Amino acid sequence: MIEAVSNNNIEEALPLIRKYQEFYKIQVIDDARNREFFSQFSESGNDGCLFLFRDEVGMPVGFATVYFTFVSSIPAKVGVMNDLYTLPTHRGKGIGKTLIDHCLQFALGKGAARLQWLTAQDNEQAQKLYDSLNTKKSSWHVYTYTA
Repeated sequence: MIEAVSNNNIEEALPLIRKYQEFYKIQVIDDARNREFFSQFSESGNDGCLFLFRDEVGMPVGFATVYFTFVSSIPAKVGVMNDLYTLPTHRGKGIGKTLIDHCLQFALGKGAARLQWLTAQDNEQAQKLYDSLNTKKSSWHVYTYTA
């Protein structure tokens, strides 16, 4: 089951967000900062939404976030699936695909032309999922500039 994260269930999402950040070797993880950041998004808002996936017994086992931006090359609004995470014990059960499909429908419903995302080059398990979908892999390079 997928539900939008709100003030009612943000505390259940925070441990998954922490595990996701640990996976990507984030040095300083701050639950209070995560709570504040992710609380600004909602299903009814226009900036994006955090979605929580619950297993058959109601335990939170995965999440995904969608934010919105604009792409001038196609000129259109696009959804960016910035995060996708499933607990290792629940991988390979279709949860990631279900979350991606949900994010796509959410983005399209908000007027986006498409859903796009990035992943680390060494995240081969995720790439297997992405390659199994009707997706197009980009050849663009991502640069990060920190002042």
